[in-house]
Amino acid sequence: MRFRPPDSFPGLRDRFRARLPILCAALIAFASCARADELILASTTSTVDSGLLDELIPAFADDHASTRVKVIGVGSGEAMALGRRGDADILLVHSPVDEAAFMAAGHGGRRLPVMSNDYVIAGPPDDPAGIRGAGTAALALARIAARDAPFVSRGDSSGTHRKEMALWAAAGPRPRGYTEVGQGMGEALTIASERGAYILSDRGTYLALSHNLRLEVLVEGDPLLENPYSVITVRGARHAAAADTFADWLVSPRAAELIRAFGIERFGEPLFHPSGSLR
Repeated sequence: MRFRPPDSFPGLRDRFRARLPILCAALIAFASCARADELILASTTSTVDSGLLDELIPAFADDHASTRVKVIGVGSGEAMALGRRGDADILLVHSPVDEAAFMAAGHGGRRLPVMSNDYVIAGPPDDPAGIRGAGTAALALARIAARDAPFVSRGDSSGTHRKEMALWAAAGPRPRGYTEVGQGMGEALTIASERGAYILSDRGTYLALSHNLRLEVLVEGDPLLENPYSVITVRGARHAAAADTFADWLVSPRAAELIRAFGIERFGEPLFHPSGSLR
């Protein structure tokens, strides 16, 4: 039997023509994916655990389909270490002193303020150390130490851990019940809840996980508990152009709108606030 081309079979020819647009679209999509840049974002665990990046990254993808964002959720200290090693293109971190040192050492390209939230001191509802309503975070920690109450620290050189160390320096010696767990914020909160311990947490992660925690916010509002976040592009990054595009998008009105709205529907309040003029 001799082979006959598709035009010799009217039905087959019509089906081929009908499916041609679908095949072309698939090939275009495949080519687009093949060309896509995979941007490596090293981001503090609070943006991961709170779910904020689950809102921001798909929105960025809608605006920039040729760039895929791969997230590595670590503490701010480890995020900057990844940047120094060239293993990340861009950072989203919240450790101002370390960020300034990172930039001064020439590792960063641009550093832009993105948003802020605040830290809280949470603990067991019965509050055995009596810190509820303490005027300052340092006073609260001093009371925890005086009672030798259990306290869980992330102990991971994250921005939260750095803030905690600064607060303990103002408060005095740590209690005998002090434990460093070397974990991210979500894991540390879970451990503190299980142990009936006190903990310093960013408000966003605490609220996102609070339904599973036997912890209450006991101290808040101290100006020293402010928690600013910055985006930093890594100098010499493999995907420098994509990093600049993502940094610009994070401080755009579109991203500010998403940040401002995040958490309101679920918690009745935003978990983060856009920085500066974007408020």
